Amino acid sequence: MSHHPVIHLEDICKTFSLAGQPVEVLKGISLQIDPGEFIALLGTSGSGKSTLMHILGLLDRPTTGRYNLAGQDVSQLPDERLSELRNSMVGFIFQSFYLIPYVSARENVMLPGLYSSTPGRVLKARAEELLTLVGLADRMDFKPGQLSGGQQQRVAIARALVNDPQVLLADEPTGQLDSKTSGEILDLLSDIHRQGRTVILVTHDLATANYAGRKIFLDDGRIKNS
Repeated sequence: MSHHPVIHLEDICKTFSLAGQPVEVLKGISLQIDPGEFIALLGTSGSGKSTLMHILGLLDRPTTGRYNLAGQDVSQLPDERLSELRNSMVGFIFQSFYLIPYVSARENVMLPGLYSSTPGRVLKARAEELLTLVGLADRMDFKPGQLSGGQQQRVAIARALVNDPQVLLADEPTGQLDSKTSGEILDLLSDIHRQGRTVILVTHDLATANYAGRKIFLDDGRIKNS
């Protein structure tokens, strides 16, 4: 086990152009996250947390600053390399489950693995193992429309894990679920974290954030020392 941080941000700034005017959304974010941490990233709408999550998840790159992911500087990699790394290193769980409606739970989970070199039968076995892990052993052939919201989010969690990512990014993962189902999904994320994975939970809700081991508050593009 190395003692290097899995995520190391140094002075990350992100500027967007709005009607020809530069708008600075992230104003110098420095942050270390160690392997196996469970982090909650908190902030209101407009705090910059979505932008930060996009950078952490390699969906966007910073304007300036350095981002080291598992020891590799990824700040300014070309798109193609970014998308390869994103697919292998990061698992995503979103508020809207983004499942493909016309294929089964099993096929939805296999999807990210189709871009890897993993043989089909290995991928299928892995998808079935993960669906069992998230409590859907008896629902593998169901299409998303035949599943409840909580079950759909479980499929999405299994899908996020299929390429064995180092980091799991969950963006308001319980935003569309009732409180009982939300608790079940957060318990599941806690279990996955206990199995040694780094989990970053993006939320505006303090009760949700309390599941994490460390809270990071973002306010107007900066980390607020709480």
